Amino acid sequence: MKPLNEKAAVIVRDIIERAEELDVGVHRYKNGSVVVDAGVDRVGSLEAGRLYSEVCLGGLGDVSFIPYDVDGLSMPGLCVTTSRPLLACLASQYAGWRISDDDYFAMASGPGRILRGREPLLEEIGFTEKTTEAVLTLESDNLPSEGVTASIAQRCGVEPDGLYLVVARTNSTVASVQVVARVVETGMHKMHECGFDVTAVKSGWGVAPLAPVASNSLKAMGWTNDAVLYGGDVFYMVTAEDAAIESVMDKLPSSAASDFGVPFGELFKRYEGDFYKIDPLLFSPARITINNLSTGKLFRAGEPAVSVLKKEWGI
Repeated sequence: MKPLNEKAAVIVRDIIERAEELDVGVHRYKNGSVVVDAGVDRVGSLEAGRLYSEVCLGGLGDVSFIPYDVDGLSMPGLCVTTSRPLLACLASQYAGWRISDDDYFAMASGPGRILRGREPLLEEIGFTEKTTEAVLTLESDNLPSEGVTASIAQRCGVEPDGLYLVVARTNSTVASVQVVARVVETGMHKMHECGFDVTAVKSGWGVAPLAPVASNSLKAMGWTNDAVLYGGDVFYMVTAEDAAIESVMDKLPSSAASDFGVPFGELFKRYEGDFYKIDPLLFSPARITINNLSTGKLFRAGEPAVSVLKKEWGI
């Protein structure tokens, strides 16, 4: 299989070629690194968000727009499909790299994380690759400087001219798409946190409503997360013992959390901005269905709670 960074780089080059159409900006620094502004100083677009999301997935997932109409919540929706969820979602899409370099801060996703390593989750997965290209998506209010790109390239083990960064702030069209497109990844991470062997997950599918773009980053963080927590619906195909699935099933949907039903933004304020005080069982889709390919049995837990979203979004 082609390295995920190379697969993602193909998508980034498509974004660059269509920059005007997608309403993104392209910055080529003197050191050769390329930074795509997909929602910092540029407006971006829905299609840019879809492609950004596929970059996050390392080219191993498909993201599409679908109608979402559940219990009176009628919104654009996202559908995410991957046949390699372990690599696409956890090795690539998971926002596991907190970049803090000089005065620059960003949460990094994408296959460039694999090249850097140094994350417990990546060490557990045990997946590595060698390539001259590194691709990352950054959620940040600012574009990185040339010096920051050099530092990132060094940590990924590539030359700066092999580095591609795609950047969008939290309250942007692209970020609204890419955060909601983490619906399958969120369920995968929850399974991992609950002790389920995620190498047993062979395929993943998920849908969730597209969160409106909020007026500021804090509100946008709440709205996008809530789209998954209260509107996300995922389906996994696994090969495992039924008992292994039964042992974690009740913990998997977001409704397993004591904080369920409260908008994420309210919880963030309640706990004074400390994520670790929020019940960790909350961070998962609203409904999870697992089809055990080994036995043909179907398991399901949770239900969408879109009344939270309708109230939050003023619908």
